Amino acid sequence: MKKNLLIIILAFSSAFQVVAQTDEKIAFGPYIQQMNMKDAVISWSTLEGEVIITDENGNNDTIRNYKQHKVQLAGLEPNKKYTYDVLNDGTDEGKGTLITYPEKAIPFNFVAIGDTRSRNNVHKKIISQVQKLNPKFIVNSGDLVENGLSMGDWESFFEVNEDFMRNTPYYPVLGNHEKDSPYYYDFFDLPNNERYYYFTVGDALFVVLDSEGLRTTIPAFTTDNMKDAYWEESGIDYMKTQKKWLEEVLKLNRQAGYVFIFQHLPLYSVKKSRVEESKMVREFWGDIFKRHGVQTFINGHDHHYHHALDNGIHFITSAGAGAPLYDIDAVQPETVSYKKIEHFMNIEVNEKKAILHVIDIDGNEFDTIEVKRRKTK
Repeated sequence: MKKNLLIIILAFSSAFQVVAQTDEKIAFGPYIQQMNMKDAVISWSTLEGEVIITDENGNNDTIRNYKQHKVQLAGLEPNKKYTYDVLNDGTDEGKGTLITYPEKAIPFNFVAIGDTRSRNNVHKKIISQVQKLNPKFIVNSGDLVENGLSMGDWESFFEVNEDFMRNTPYYPVLGNHEKDSPYYYDFFDLPNNERYYYFTVGDALFVVLDSEGLRTTIPAFTTDNMKDAYWEESGIDYMKTQKKWLEEVLKLNRQAGYVFIFQHLPLYSVKKSRVEESKMVREFWGDIFKRHGVQTFINGHDHHYHHALDNGIHFITSAGAGAPLYDIDAVQPETVSYKKIEHFMNIEVNEKKAILHVIDIDGNEFDTIEVKRRKTK
């Protein structure tokens, strides 16, 4: 953080204005992270330098290096609107608004999308539709970009989301295309250990899982028929630790009226080449979701829409926000509905039920799912 960064909080009427002053031009942001009832983080990036890479044929590639900044806001009031300005220069470039989360269970809506990845024109149209709904926050179920190690891909991601993220908290999920990149952890300021985490809004619990595990480079001497085993065995201890953590989180939050779980890999796939993989993922988690009364599990990875229902749990693949779409060629016994389509979900959480509106890129609703509030003690 620059030493010349000045944080000013000015009271006006019943709210506050947050002003952060810096002499550096913003490259990405500002955007909202780590929101809760009384705290929030405002993040932004500035350009620090460039690296020129030249191959043996004389072709050049420019890779930009960015410096991350963040301001922790504390002592805010629940369910209240605030404005902030990280430049204070008379322009709108550094301005945004935030609304803290409520301390009571009141109606709200949030958006779930997945696999925004490579088709930026589709991603942009989806975000344009999302903005019309003014969600309290958004969760992206992984593969935010095509290559998490490519700064150019992150530059495109923030360009698409620039206006949206300055006013809406953004929660990412690690996908295989993130490649466990350090850029991911630089740009996002997340709860817990940042790989898997949880947060609450009203009486709803949101849990983000890491289905990818610690990124491991498979040695060149590993044969093709051993690559899957190498990948699984290298990260099994990490996954077991995460599973134990999830068990504790679900026990601790057993009074939540709604439980939404997010991870990248599906538990039920309708893409033939991935059915066996989804069975392995399902076997790893076992009956943990059923035992703890989880109502909704949302994932990405398979680039289409798929809704499965098993033991009263809605398993939803929502991965149509930018990656090339996949055909559906292995409908499962648990399948309720499916469609090869670009889409996102607007989820309304009310006192007695949550309504999941599945919406296409043109703003048309093509599926609706109702989830009743859990009976809690």
